[in-house]
This record gives sequence, structure tokens and C-alpha cells, in this order.
Amino acid sequence: MDEERMPITEHLEELRRRILKCLAAIGVGFALSYSFASRIFDLLTWPLVQAMPEGSTLIYTSLQEAFVTYLKVSFFAGLFLAAPVVFYQAWKFVMPGLYPNERRYVHPFMAAAILFFLLGASFAFFVAFPFGFRFFLSFSTDHIRALPSMKEYLSLCMSLIIAFGVTFELPVVMFFLARMGVVTHRTLTKNRKYAILIIAIAAAVLTPPDVLSMALLGVPLYALFELSVAVTYLFGKREAEPVVSR
Repeated sequence: MDEERMPITEHLEELRRRILKCLAAIGVGFALSYSFASRIFDLLTWPLVQAMPEGSTLIYTSLQEAFVTYLKVSFFAGLFLAAPVVFYQAWKFVMPGLYPNERRYVHPFMAAAILFFLLGASFAFFVAFPFGFRFFLSFSTDHIRALPSMKEYLSLCMSLIIAFGVTFELPVVMFFLARMGVVTHRTLTKNRKYAILIIAIAAAVLTPPDVLSMALLGVPLYALFELSVAVTYLFGKREAEPVVSR
């Protein structure tokens, strides 16, 4: 950590500069993504299109819905493209306040966080989406037909991708908590029943209000909890052995 402390005004000015750089990167990403908005949306709808009956399409129910949906798609894609710049600016802002032994954990943490987020998003897109969409569309009959709209689908798609991506960060968070000595594998195993309750509540809050969506998130989240137990056992600080007097 730097011995000379910056005045609070300089910290605020540096924060402002880095936020502006992040916003500029997001703006550039948005502009680039808007040129391919329809193709990006087609990619996002692939799991649903594969599950829908032949000849079915998505609809939009208001004149501006398609345009607004493409704007939202471009914004999300722009955030993804700008993520390296945002992470770099965040790293440069917090780096002066870290000790040298703390800085060595930042790059592995960022790499692992990105990897597990992508794993969670991929699980949602390639596993949860196809299974869930086939289930929901199975309620169609000769007199009942699903007509998913662009706006509703994008909202569902992005909320689930973000929910799965964030929840897959659990082993990464537990690794660093274990290295800091905040949690141990004994603590996690002792409180497993409470963890199951929290997982059920999180799955209910982060997903649409139906049992299948909750199960599609809750089951892998419990598997991640068990992985976190193993991670804390392998990489956590070892507890001192009790001294037995003879």
C-alpha cells in the first residue's frame, strides 16, 4: 500500500476519469453491437426457436417493441465487449490501496470470476434453456398456442443468464474467503441445512415464479455449494491441531 495517501478530492477525480473511460468503452461497444443487433438477437433466440413447432415465430405487440428490444440487445452486447476495459479501470483504481501480497490474488480472482460467470451463462443457454423451453411449450394444444414476444423473451433470457452467471461465482468467492480464514469446510458442512434453505430462497428470487426454473437453478447451485466445500477443504487455512496434555 502506498505510504503517501491521496486527498479525497484526488480520489474522486480519479474515480470520475475512470468512470468516464468505462462509459466511453460501453458507448463504443453499444455502437458496434447495434450494427449486428438482429443477428445477436437471432443467436439469443436459438434455444427457443429450436424448441418451437415448425413455422412458429416470435412476435412484437407494440410498434416500438422491436426497436427497443434491439437497443437493449445492443446495450448488453456493448457491456460484454467493454468488460475488459471496465475490469482494467476498476483494477487500476483499487491497486494503489492494496498490499503487494494482496495484489497477486487480483488477476487469478478476475480470471476465475470471468470463467465461472461464462460457465454459468453457458449452462443456462445450452442446458437450462432447451430443457425449460420444451417443457413450457409442451402445454400447447390445438386450441392453445404460445406466442412469445421479443420483449418478454429478452427479459427472461437476460435475467436467467445473469442469475446463472452470478450464482456460479460461489466457488470463487468461497476460495478467497477460505484463504482469508473467514470460512472453513467445517463451517460449511455444519451449516449445510441452512445453505439448502438459502439456495431455495435464492432460486425463487432470481428466477421466474415457476418450479422448473427454480429447480434448474437450485440443483446446480447446490452442486456448486458442495464444490465450495471441497474448495475450502483443499485451499483453506488449516486449523491448528488442539494440544492434548498428557
